Amino acid sequence: MLEIYNTLSRRKETFRPIDPGHVRMYVCGMTVYDYCHLGHARVMVVFDLVQRWLRASGYRLTYVRNITDIDDKIIRRAVENGESIGALTERFIAAMDEDAARLGVQKPDHEPRATAYLPQMLSMIDTLEQRGLAYRAAGGDVNFSVRRFEGYGRLSGKSLEDLRAGERVEVDSTKQDPLDFVLWKHAREGEPAWPSDFGPGRPGWHIECSAMSCDLLGNHFDIHGGGADLQFPHHENEIAQSEGASGSPFVNLWMHNGFVRVDDEKMSKSLGNFFTIRDVLTRYDAEVVRFFILRAHYRSPLNYSDQHLDDARQGLSRLYTALRSAGVVENPVVDWQVSEAAAFKAALDDDFNTPIAVAALFDLAARINRGESALAPVLAGLGRLIGLLERDPAVFLQSSTESNGLDEEAIAARIEERAAAKRARDFARADAVRDALKAAGVILEDSAAGTTWRRA
Repeated sequence: MLEIYNTLSRRKETFRPIDPGHVRMYVCGMTVYDYCHLGHARVMVVFDLVQRWLRASGYRLTYVRNITDIDDKIIRRAVENGESIGALTERFIAAMDEDAARLGVQKPDHEPRATAYLPQMLSMIDTLEQRGLAYRAAGGDVNFSVRRFEGYGRLSGKSLEDLRAGERVEVDSTKQDPLDFVLWKHAREGEPAWPSDFGPGRPGWHIECSAMSCDLLGNHFDIHGGGADLQFPHHENEIAQSEGASGSPFVNLWMHNGFVRVDDEKMSKSLGNFFTIRDVLTRYDAEVVRFFILRAHYRSPLNYSDQHLDDARQGLSRLYTALRSAGVVENPVVDWQVSEAAAFKAALDDDFNTPIAVAALFDLAARINRGESALAPVLAGLGRLIGLLERDPAVFLQSSTESNGLDEEAIAARIEERAAAKRARDFARADAVRDALKAAGVILEDSAAGTTWRRA
C-alpha cells in the first residue's frame, strides 16, 4: 500500500483515492515573470516523480499544474521591461517549458492559466460574499474575512492569536481585520483590469488556485502539492476560500517539498547565491540535475553545491557504466521478483523515499558489474520509471558541458595514437596519452572488446 505524509495531519497515511482507481492531483505552478530557478526545478521534478509513480502503480491520474500569468510581480516586470504583460508571460512560459523538458519533466494533463479562469473566480467570490465570508472594503477591494471561517490555521498549525499584524500579513486600513486577504483587487491606474459586479479589477493570488483546481478536479479532490513556502499563507487561504464557498472538504492530502539551500544558506538574490535552472544547465547535464534532486527525500532540505552536483554526476555515471558493460537494453521490463526491484517499490510506496530507491539501483549496478548482466533490463526499467537512464549509456558517458577542447573526433584520434604506441611497445608514450586524456577529463577503459571512454 502507498503511504504519503500528509501535511494537514502531520503523519503518514495510507493513500486511498476518493474515487477508487482514479487520483486527482493539483500542484501550484509558476508565476511567469522570470526564468525558473532551482526551487522551481525541485517542485517540477518532485511532483513529476509523484505522478509517474502513481501511474506506474496502476492509478488513473488527472494531474493539474497551474500557471499564474497575472500578478503584481508580472505587472512590475512588464513595466520595467517596457513590454506588454502578454509578451512577457508568453516568453517565460516558453522558457519554463524548455527547462522542464530538459529535466525530463512530463507535461501535466491540464495546465490552466489564471487569466482564462476569471469567470470561475468571480463566481466563487460572489458565493463567499453571499455566505458572509467576503466583504467589499472601502477602498474597493473584496476581502475574505478570516475570523468568520472556523478552523483557519489548521494546515500551518497557526492560531489566529499567533498571526499578529505586521509580521506575515500586510496591514491595510480598509480591512476589517489585518488577517483578512484580498480576493478581488479594484482597478488601479495603469494596471490591467477586468469588468465584474464588484467593479473593474483583477483577482488576488489565492483565489486563482481555488477556482482552477475546483473547476478541473471538483470541490473535493485527493492531493494538493507545492513548495513548503506555500503552506502559509497561500494554501491556508486556499482551504478557507474553497471550503467556505463549497461547504465541503477541499483536499484530503497535502504534500509539500522542502526548501532548496545553497552551500547550507537560504537561496536568495540578496546573498548572491541565486541560480536559475539555465545557470545550472550550462555546467551540468540535465539528467545529473534531476538525479541530484531525486537523491534527496522530497520533504528534506536540498543543499545545492558544486560538490553535491559532482557527486551526483559520478553516481549517475556508475549506473550508466553498469548498463554499458551489459550491452544495449531495448524496451526493458522490470522483474519485480528481483530483490532490488522489490526494495525499490517498497521505498517509493513509503512516502516516495527516493534515497532508498536510488540505493536499490546502485545495488543492481554492483551485481551487474560482478557479471549478472541479465539484471540490466531491471536496472534500466526501474530508472526509466523515475525519469532516469533513458539514454544510450555511451551517449551519457561521453557527454559533457565542459569539452576541455576535446571533441569526440579528437578523443578518438588520441585513443588511436595510444593504440599505435602500444603496438610499437612504447608503453611510456601510451601511458602519457592516457594520463593527458585523464587530466582533460576523459577516462579510458580497456576491455577485451577494445578501448572505450567516458567523461570524468
